[in-house]
Amino acid sequence: MLQCLHGIIARDTGRTLSGPAQAEVETLLNELDTRSPPAHLGREFLSREVTILFADLRGFTAMVANQPAGNVIKILNPCLVRMSEIIFKYQGTIDKFMGDSIMALFGAPVRRTDDVQRALTCAVEMQITMDALNQAHRDQGWPELYMGIGINTGEVLVGTLGSDLYHEYTVIGNEVNLASRIEALSLRGQVLISQSTYERCQDFVDTRGPIDIYLKGKPVPVSLRELIGIPSLGFNVPRKEKRRSHRIRVKLPFGYQIIENGIVFPEIRPGTILDLGYHGALLELECQLPIYCEIKLSLDLPIVAYQARDVYAKILNRKPANGIVRMGSEFTSLPPEANMKIQLFVQLLVFADRS
Repeated sequence: MLQCLHGIIARDTGRTLSGPAQAEVETLLNELDTRSPPAHLGREFLSREVTILFADLRGFTAMVANQPAGNVIKILNPCLVRMSEIIFKYQGTIDKFMGDSIMALFGAPVRRTDDVQRALTCAVEMQITMDALNQAHRDQGWPELYMGIGINTGEVLVGTLGSDLYHEYTVIGNEVNLASRIEALSLRGQVLISQSTYERCQDFVDTRGPIDIYLKGKPVPVSLRELIGIPSLGFNVPRKEKRRSHRIRVKLPFGYQIIENGIVFPEIRPGTILDLGYHGALLELECQLPIYCEIKLSLDLPIVAYQARDVYAKILNRKPANGIVRMGSEFTSLPPEANMKIQLFVQLLVFADRS
């Protein structure tokens, strides 16, 4: 059958299949011969372990608003071309482009024993290449681009979705959704991987973590790790984001009490939180507070229906704002449930902003 297909392709295109392409076709034919999907799935889909990579350009929407359309294409297209070349270099399959985002698969349609390692190496090289592209952008006076990448490994359904009018080969399942959410939580220049991916490659990579994230509908947190390098290849991720979490813009009223010498003063003063992260907030206050002043906060988190109390923070800096008092703070102590709810609140707003 392989020789028959080889002849049809050569006759139709005038070109023969390369060695790697022949190997891929042979693998697919072998799987069709030896594996049958469960009856209730029909003959279109197979269950298979796949490593899914999502990559997205950070701040691209804002850049588009400030650049002529011609410049946007000149900036975006070379970036997507280079990312595609890297994915193909590591034998990944591009599932789809979604504006300034890419979804790539390792393990479908062709499965290899080193799918996870190739996906991780691909991700690191993508970030290294973004660093080189930005140097060229600086030389030309163009805005710099930063990419966040999320990777997950798990069982999905693979097959062709659609009709005779339009169809595409793709993967579906909860593991795909998790990969997308991981990417949404990655910061500029960061590569985040799921625990399941880490378990298959922990001797191959250096990581930070674990980082627990709280997803709506899941009773327990999901562990992630930040990929920082691949020692055997001499690869390191040139991460550009110094923050430890997303900071989302909000307008949340809150009350606070000043703490001096370990004593919480009874007076509750009003303020507004202008942006919020896992570890701190930007506060708008009626009067300035001394740097390193300690305060106790109380705030309502509406979309998670939670009142956060006993949140302690330290004032770290002042933010100039045309006469308005804005001060950066870092959380120093908070109850475990309040910590979880604040993280969930931030993550839900991140997902809402991406949808």
